[in-house]
Amino acid sequence: MDVDERLNESIRLAQKMAIGIKEVERRAIENMTGIANHQGIALVVKPFQYSSQKEIFARAKDPALFIAVDGVTDPRNIGAIARSSAAFSADGLLIPERRNASLTAAAWKSSAGAAARLPIAQITNLARSVEDAKAYGCFIVGLDGDADTSVEEMEIADQPLYLIVGSEGKGLSRLIREKCDLLVSIPMSSAVESLNASVAVSIALYAVDRKRAIK
Repeated sequence: MDVDERLNESIRLAQKMAIGIKEVERRAIENMTGIANHQGIALVVKPFQYSSQKEIFARAKDPALFIAVDGVTDPRNIGAIARSSAAFSADGLLIPERRNASLTAAAWKSSAGAAARLPIAQITNLARSVEDAKAYGCFIVGLDGDADTSVEEMEIADQPLYLIVGSEGKGLSRLIREKCDLLVSIPMSSAVESLNASVAVSIALYAVDRKRAIK
């Protein structure tokens, strides 16, 4: 504490805002956050306040851009997907409650603060959410490594989109794949089996952003 000015500044801010300070051993912070590589300070806050899908749809710009995950269980991937979604001005991230990671402390750290700027909803059923998005007017686009159409060839990029990414191992579930209007792939070397889910989302979002900018 005597040599880390950032830590001293955090303590001064906490005191200024009347936030209670408790000094603990380093391991206590590791147990509390689940993060071993921390910077010696943790803030205990209320659970993350998710938006609702209804709110996200109502506030979306035109053309809308929603991101959804299907079987992404690594919270760091969730955080990185949130970061990319915010960077490319997506209208919201939708995370199913089952078989997906939630917005944990690890996810928040991976998002680098983007989770505070991006509306995120925890939904009960992805298939139902897809149907809601179709009723809203979205094209449902799934990222699939075996798809014949590449992200660069996606002609509907300037339309309202509901973009879904699956897990690295299994990809999209059969039901969700069948509900997609279009499956797109990311061209890559055959020496690599698949991309990290968050990397795939970043590339797809960049492709959509470029196509929208041109049109």
